Amino acid sequence: MGRDVTPPSEAIAALLDGRHDDPFSLLGPHTGPEGTFARTWIPGADRVIAYSLAGEPLGGLARVDDRGLFEGVIAGDPQPLRYRASGAGGDWWVGDPYSFGPVLGPVDDLLMVEGTHMRLYDKLGAHEIEHEGVSGIHFAVWAPNAQRVSVVGDFNNWNGARHTMRRRGDAGVWEIFVPDLGAGRAYKYEIVGPDGLTQPLKADPFAFAAELRPATASITTAAPTHIWGDDAHREAWGKVDARRVPISIYEVHAGSWERDEHGWFLTWDALADRLIPYVVSIGFTHIEFMPISEYPYDPSWGYQATGLYAPSARFGDHEGFARFVDGAHRAGLGVILDWVPAHFPIDAHGLARFDGTALYEHEDPRLGFHPDWNTAIYNYGRREVASFLTNNALFWAERYHVDGLRVDAVASMLYRDYSRKSGEWVPNQSGGRENWEAVEFLRGVNRAVYAEHPGVFTVAEESTSWRGVSQPAYAEGARENLGFGFKWNMGWMHDTLQYMAREPVHRKHHHDGLTFGLMYAFSENFVLPLSHDEVVHGKGSLLTKMSGDDWQQFANLRAYYAMMWGYPGKKLLFMGQEFAQRREWSEERALDWHLLKSSAHDGVRKLVRDLNRLYREKPALHARDCEAEGFEWAVADDAENSVFVWLRKAPGAPTIAVIANMTPVARMPYPVPLPNDGRWREILNSDAHDYWGSGLGNLGGVVAKDGIAQVTLPPLATIMLEQVG
Repeated sequence: MGRDVTPPSEAIAALLDGRHDDPFSLLGPHTGPEGTFARTWIPGADRVIAYSLAGEPLGGLARVDDRGLFEGVIAGDPQPLRYRASGAGGDWWVGDPYSFGPVLGPVDDLLMVEGTHMRLYDKLGAHEIEHEGVSGIHFAVWAPNAQRVSVVGDFNNWNGARHTMRRRGDAGVWEIFVPDLGAGRAYKYEIVGPDGLTQPLKADPFAFAAELRPATASITTAAPTHIWGDDAHREAWGKVDARRVPISIYEVHAGSWERDEHGWFLTWDALADRLIPYVVSIGFTHIEFMPISEYPYDPSWGYQATGLYAPSARFGDHEGFARFVDGAHRAGLGVILDWVPAHFPIDAHGLARFDGTALYEHEDPRLGFHPDWNTAIYNYGRREVASFLTNNALFWAERYHVDGLRVDAVASMLYRDYSRKSGEWVPNQSGGRENWEAVEFLRGVNRAVYAEHPGVFTVAEESTSWRGVSQPAYAEGARENLGFGFKWNMGWMHDTLQYMAREPVHRKHHHDGLTFGLMYAFSENFVLPLSHDEVVHGKGSLLTKMSGDDWQQFANLRAYYAMMWGYPGKKLLFMGQEFAQRREWSEERALDWHLLKSSAHDGVRKLVRDLNRLYREKPALHARDCEAEGFEWAVADDAENSVFVWLRKAPGAPTIAVIANMTPVARMPYPVPLPNDGRWREILNSDAHDYWGSGLGNLGGVVAKDGIAQVTLPPLATIMLEQVG
């Protein structure tokens, strides 16, 4: 016996008003007492005829409401339908989304509820697929507390009553397949919260592309089309221990490295043409981009993202980023992304109170709001939220082949009282300040990334003394181990920059500014960062941080760089500092490339180029960056002369002595203890004429006798000597 397909008038009114939460029960084909009964809503139509997908006419439908509601009995069994509509002197075809079955299955539901789905980005969001014989876009979004969710866009006049979605039971996911819809269409979700109030239109958390700001809609995309040619690069990195290979990172803000002739952002293809050859010529091993996920506000530099799965529209189409990464890999460069799971902006179209409740964040602002940044904090203890973020980390490694993720503001995640006063935070169950939910989330992300993508590494920007940041997250009895591959050495950066800002006459009183870091240099796998944070907000450029007159500032900077490249740890330098940018960095303009016409600035560029070459070629400088056996003090206590000497070592490789003279007084000769007698070749001198230095040096090398070499130390300079034979 067929069910009665005549709905009460209240249900029809709710449907046409956009208040009905289950339009699939009213629209589309259904089995009725007289056969198959079909109902559709096509505003503007005067006449509608139903057709099968094969093009067979199945019968006309009668208009039963002037707002465009049609219904009637049609031939055949319930099946996917298309309608030929006529009105206002024209004809058009309409696919019926309510005639198609679900796309997601019960296994998807189970894994989503568990928070263990590792392919969420293949299921949620907007995907161009073929379903039941028709191509179209499948939309799916998590909004468990919503009364109703609709997809709205330029294809339905942003009318939330037109494409109300199907709710999938306990998973809290809503889905709909819209036939005949393709790539390049703008859309958002209209969500009615549990209180019956309609939320501001929400962008898709899983969108792969978005409109250019200030517009905020998501954009449907086609399946990826780029054909990758980077197998050799990925296989090579999958076989090495990243701690024991050279990693020298060039940090880039994609919007201000360079601009086009109109002052606009370069596209990914233009960046590939200019940035990749430049970075190769300077000798860096990796490019690290400040966040490129879609973000609404330029001065946030991307650290307040609203579209974690979408490369920003500022730089052209999203496929362009794939082409950039592939081009970098083919040129021998890795690509690292800044990734920001620490917080998200509260823009109305974003994740804040997504379904009318604190879904991604905490309800309690003491847990879920950052006072420093006026942003929300993810609820890391909620399985679905942790899964959303973990999947995003995996997404960039899989879809775009990135080589690493640098995780921003980890310290703010680890402590419940971060930047809060007494009474403004909630202790954990033990009464402590540790955020164990965030800890377990970070451990889970690192376990997933290292398990799924060999060769991809993670880096933490963590500014406290949390133990085990770069220790394995699978170790028994080490709950605090976070599992990152590397950690930024913020203490080294702070101490050494403070030292270099002092007048040389005072440096002897602050000798530990350069020595103290070696007390803990091997407690983590460190990256030495001279990042964007050090050259903004009134801090000046690295050049202007150096003490002294113009000549001394250049000499200090060259000595500092050479010391840094000789110091244990991987290297990171922000764009522009490789040629001693004078002005403080601003996201509003390109770097001052005209400075390369100056011998002083170009000399710094040449020095960084040569430092990178030595660092790559000399195992002693990189193979034991993270292990104490690769370092040995030779002179640590000559505070009076502000001279530092240490040895860098690696099994089977010649030893290299790094000697820094941090005063403008040339010292000749200076007795340097060396572990072996014989000739030591001078392989680098930051005071060389080619770098715009004074040219004082050791005529190619020195000879050690009875464990001592008499070495000429140029003023404000670092030299490197390599054992010969």
